Amino acid sequence: MRHLLSAADLDHETAIAVLDTAAQMSATQSREIKKLPTLRGRTVVNLFFEDSTRTRISFEAAAKRLSADVINFSAKGSSVSKGESLKDTALTLQAMGADAVVIRHHASGAPHRLAHAGWVDAAVVNAGDGTHQHPTQALLDAFTLRRHLAGDADNPDGVGLDLAGKHVAIVGDVLHSRVARSNVLLLHTLGARVTLVAPPTLVPVGVEAWPCAVSYDLDGVIADQQPDAIMMLRVQRERMGAGGGGTTGATSFFPSPLEYTRTFGLDARRLRMLPDHAIVMHPGPMNRGLEISADAADSDRAVIVEQVANGVAVRMAVLYLLLAGEREAWS
Repeated sequence: MRHLLSAADLDHETAIAVLDTAAQMSATQSREIKKLPTLRGRTVVNLFFEDSTRTRISFEAAAKRLSADVINFSAKGSSVSKGESLKDTALTLQAMGADAVVIRHHASGAPHRLAHAGWVDAAVVNAGDGTHQHPTQALLDAFTLRRHLAGDADNPDGVGLDLAGKHVAIVGDVLHSRVARSNVLLLHTLGARVTLVAPPTLVPVGVEAWPCAVSYDLDGVIADQQPDAIMMLRVQRERMGAGGGGTTGATSFFPSPLEYTRTFGLDARRLRMLPDHAIVMHPGPMNRGLEISADAADSDRAVIVEQVANGVAVRMAVLYLLLAGEREAWS
C-alpha cells in the first residue's frame, strides 16, 4: 500500500504492524536525543486546506523527529486563497520534490483524488477530509486503547495484540465526525465491539450498515454494557447548519446546549458509573461543559493528553512505513 487514505485500507495484520511500529517509535521518544536519521533527505509537505493546529503540529513533529525536511502549506494567505486549484497546488509540490503529502481538506475525497489523479508521485496521508475519514486519529486512539486495555507489566504497549473482546462507546456528534467513522472501521478490524451513542439527529443515514451498534441512551449503555472505554466526540458547531453554524446551527440538531449536556455529556455522575478500569478519551479540541465536564476531562481516567503524545509516535510510524522502504509491512 502506497498511501494511507482511510481506516478501511488497514487489514488486521497491517493495523497491528503500524501499532507495533508506533510502540518502537514511542520508546525512542523517552531518550535524551529524540531524533532518528531514518528519513534524512526526504521531504514531507503538510498541505492543510482546513485549520487544525494540533494535527499539523503532530505531523510536523513526527516528520522532524525522523529527520525529514518539512514544508508547511496553509491555504489561508496562499495561492489557494486566490483561486488556485488542488491540481495546480499538487503540481507545484511535485516540482518541489515532495516525497509525502499530508493533506487535510474540507471536501470528502480530496486525499483520494490527490493520490490517484497522477499529479504527484508522493505518498499521500489523509489528515482528515470533510466528514469522511481521519485514519491516523483512529490509529492513535487504537494505540492508546491497546496500551491501557491489552498491555501488562511485561508488555506495556500490548505489542502483537489486538482489541478482541473490548467494548468502546463513541458518544456525540457522529453525523459530522470523520473520527467516529475511522474508529468504527479500525476498532472492528482489531476485534473490538463499538456502540455509537448520539441523539437521532446526529446519527448518519445508513449507519445500520456500519459494523457497530447504535443507542440513543447514554446512561443505559454505561449501566448495562459497562464499556471498557468511552470516547466523547466534539460537538462540531462549525459544521452544523446551512451557513456553517455557530450556536444557531447547533440548535437545529438538538434543543439547546444544556439539553445536550444533560442527555449526552460525560459528567462526574456518569464517570462514577463506568467500570473501574474504563478510560475516557476525546479527539480534541474539547468543548468543556458541553460534551464533557471538567471533572471528567481532568480525571485520572482521562487519557486525552496521552492521546496527543501517542499521535506523534503513530504518525512517525506511518511516515516511516510509507517512506523508509518497508513496503512489505503494508502489503
